[in-house]
Amino acid sequence: MARCTAPVYGHRSSAAAANCPACRGRSRYGGYSRYDYESFAPRSYTPITSYSSSGGSSRSGSGSSKPRWSPGGSPFVYTETEIRALSPIRSSVEEQGAQPDRRDVFLCHAWDDRNGAAKELHDRLEARGVSVWFSEKDVALGSPLLREIDKGLAKSRVGIVLVTPAFLRRVQGEGIAEKELSALLARELLVPIIHETTYEALRNVSPLLGSRAGLNTGDDTMPVVAGKIKELVSV
Repeated sequence: MARCTAPVYGHRSSAAAANCPACRGRSRYGGYSRYDYESFAPRSYTPITSYSSSGGSSRSGSGSSKPRWSPGGSPFVYTETEIRALSPIRSSVEEQGAQPDRRDVFLCHAWDDRNGAAKELHDRLEARGVSVWFSEKDVALGSPLLREIDKGLAKSRVGIVLVTPAFLRRVQGEGIAEKELSALLARELLVPIIHETTYEALRNVSPLLGSRAGLNTGDDTMPVVAGKIKELVSV
């Protein structure tokens, strides 16, 4: 019995099938063996977890994808919720274009976090080349705080709000953080970053801010969050 040559030569055309001693003479639709199908069938794969150069991991798998602004070779994977939330902000960043006279982000945070989580996020963003308006370095001693905050907001392309237990307490007390938050919400260019708390706790304090999806250090590490912000504001 003649042996099919598909495992060696493949039947990628009718001519190839016609030259095979086992398959010649079959119809153009029936002249391919199971080996031809196997050679062209897509191979299945198992999603893996991506890792950032800083050592933090980013989720992948079901419900995860890549936004159009994430560069090729990026180690970060986004959820569909994150992509939907960040897409309008990315569009605004692209419309604004590169503006050397403006900061990439305005970092809104609670006073109690200035030497902790807020400083860590600031440092990680600056290490990635993101320019950050940060009250700890941008408000000179003796300067009117609210006036300097207004200037910082006006000179920043995107606002990020570090939502921590301390931030929630400050918002409840209608402190400076609440005033910054009101200005940021009015601009529609706001990325909440949930840290050591939950969206449910945020919604209980600020339903408007809690209705906006953002990033969460409970799902990604702080280095990964900083990396995603970097991709968001890079033009």
